[in-house]
Amino acid sequence: MTDIVERISHMLTEGGTDLYGGEAVTQTQHALQCAALAEAAGASPALIAASLLHDIGHFLDPEFEAALAADRDLEHETVGEAFLETAFGADVTRPVKMHVAAKRYLCATKDGYHAGLSEASKHSLALQGGPMTPDEVAAFETDPHYRDAIRLRVWDDRAKDPEAETPDVAHFMTFVTRSLRAA
Repeated sequence: MTDIVERISHMLTEGGTDLYGGEAVTQTQHALQCAALAEAAGASPALIAASLLHDIGHFLDPEFEAALAADRDLEHETVGEAFLETAFGADVTRPVKMHVAAKRYLCATKDGYHAGLSEASKHSLALQGGPMTPDEVAAFETDPHYRDAIRLRVWDDRAKDPEAETPDVAHFMTFVTRSLRAA
């Protein structure tokens, strides 16, 4: 289990230095801001870890930026969930998997939500299927982790401030370690 913690830490400290997805922050800044917002909200260690790791699929796929530019969705949420399932339970993996669906859900259910999205998020929303249909909304609400996925999504949307100061990767790795599934 320590191997995955070290790999995640390395990805965040060494691999997330480029701007991503048309946003004004690096992937690591975005991850740290999202986790800091979760921590400030009093989220559980697992949800803080999920907030830090929600876009880990981007780190795992070197084609992410090129695919986005070519209007292809590589389903980073599915890639991330598959990677994390080897070491974490559903309290971490499901919000990671569902954070894209949560954006689609909020666009369908919350007035004004779509208008508040960044242009990059609006672009990716179109690639990810657009707002949910009523049947998709009902199905989404049956997952026991849907509320955590919505909380993560809201932090995800706010975690795009190039001037924000956050604790460092090491600080949040304690939540990652605490959230590991028992071996």
